Amino acid sequence: MTTNPFVLTDTELDLLPTDEDVRFYQEHGWYLSKKLLTDDEVDALTRASDDFYAGHRDHPLPTHPPRIAYWTPEHGEVQRHNDYVHVEVDAIRRVLTKPLIGAVAARLAGAEAIRVFQATMIYKPPRPEEQSNIVPWHFDKHYWSTSTSERMLTAFIPFHDCTEEMGTITMVDGSHQWKEIGADDSVTRHFADRDRSELEAMLAANAEHNGAEVTKVPMVIPRGHMSFHHCKTYHGSGANRSDRPRRAISLHLQDGDNRWQRYPLADGSVLSYNHDHVVRRDAQGNPDYTDPRYCPQTWAGPTA
Repeated sequence: MTTNPFVLTDTELDLLPTDEDVRFYQEHGWYLSKKLLTDDEVDALTRASDDFYAGHRDHPLPTHPPRIAYWTPEHGEVQRHNDYVHVEVDAIRRVLTKPLIGAVAARLAGAEAIRVFQATMIYKPPRPEEQSNIVPWHFDKHYWSTSTSERMLTAFIPFHDCTEEMGTITMVDGSHQWKEIGADDSVTRHFADRDRSELEAMLAANAEHNGAEVTKVPMVIPRGHMSFHHCKTYHGSGANRSDRPRRAISLHLQDGDNRWQRYPLADGSVLSYNHDHVVRRDAQGNPDYTDPRYCPQTWAGPTA
């Protein structure tokens, strides 16, 4: 007899977003959670990240996709981004696939099932002058144009109390509801490959197009809590002006209906996401975004 892994305790059920919380997420495009991780789980993430930076891998990636974010020591004291930490490090995977996180995401997204899409570990050194610490305004769905879903979302999980001084993630309130100005397919290029002023101008132009104010809301997140944001919510982050690094994981999540789709570009080529180089193929030979190695399921079933 198989035990259903997607079951919450009574204590965990009390940590799910309320109906009012879900309405807030639908209106504003972001949500600050209750304490979803225990102190021991946060400690486990911190230890595992220290080991990762020291070179430990339980399951090294068989290949590195061409656009992978993958800091190594020779890059120096810049902001560190490392994709696929949930694949390479078992201790990190165990925490990130905790059913409670998936259940919260399912409730916010109105989904029956949730899978991991990507997990990126981030380390922002306490160097206010370091330009790589500043993440310009963007929204994630631009980079996920090979995904059919419009309900994908991200959990930002700091390893400590995360304040505005540390350069916490900051949301543009309600921007997920904006109608986007017609744009060329350069929007699919990652923010690291674009000029910051161009992205600032794009945010301002889209706000004006919608008759909206740009209202920036820094996420002040206590240890063990996390923020969630919709895949079309503009967000970014500023410099770390504190005396210690800002450490976190950005956990990107997909609803159970999400699948790969062909996304042609203006030059005649087809957009490729990192997964397309590593995941298994489906019956039609297309990238399979349900591949359990890279996209493990974290929730299935109702959350009401």
